Amino acid sequence: MAKPTSTDRATQWLRWIARIWGTMVLGVALLVFGGYAVEWLQTGVADPYAAEEYPFTENLPPLFILFSAIGLGVAWRWEGWGGAIALFFQLAALPLLVIHWPITENPGYIVPYLMSLIVAVPGILFLVCWQRSRKRTASAKEA
Repeated sequence: MAKPTSTDRATQWLRWIARIWGTMVLGVALLVFGGYAVEWLQTGVADPYAAEEYPFTENLPPLFILFSAIGLGVAWRWEGWGGAIALFFQLAALPLLVIHWPITENPGYIVPYLMSLIVAVPGILFLVCWQRSRKRTASAKEA
């Protein structure tokens, strides 16, 4: 684990909040996708209750959440890269959500947006910690 040489207490708190939150997101994502994988290996179908003939774009937001969760795992080692990966995939999922599930059609469609927000927040926190650590180490080098 690459530990920054000098950080303040607030950055350390933000880092641990992001790590704990990101670990919970990664754990839930791995449980969900692991369950689908086990079901697919046992029955040959990932979800036997899925609707027939639905567009492939409906698979992208859950895949983007999985990639974001993997990015949160990467952020334990490389905060900048992991936070950027998590945030990139959540920002990529946002237009898909707006197009396929607009909140104006049904208030219940807010759930995918909230899930996206829950995954994006630790990514943002990792980026903030990375930026604060870079500023602090740069100012320490100048002094």
